[in-house]
Amino acid sequence: MELRRTPRAPIDLVVEFVSKAKEADRRTGRAKDISLGGMFVETVDPPGFGDEVVIELTLPGQRSAFAIPGVVRWTHPHGMGVQFRTLSARETFAITEIVRASEGR
Repeated sequence: MELRRTPRAPIDLVVEFVSKAKEADRRTGRAKDISLGGMFVETVDPPGFGDEVVIELTLPGQRSAFAIPGVVRWTHPHGMGVQFRTLSARETFAITEIVRASEGR
């Protein structure tokens, strides 16, 4: 049973992220799905539950990178679920287009 409010789209992008608690500690991962609510990031060393993070990535169809603030909502040894904070209009549009395209497959 799906409890998410917004549909997710599969994605496979390299991302960088930094925990606000350890700003000097930049890490990498792979975004595996995305929605207006958040994303799953595969990474071998996720920040802890509740940590605030900034995820940097360039979404398909975009010329420049986004720096999206979020909070870690769950972790396991191979990744983390991140809930986005406030998205800009440009970020919202880009994510909506990705989700819309995946629903048409």
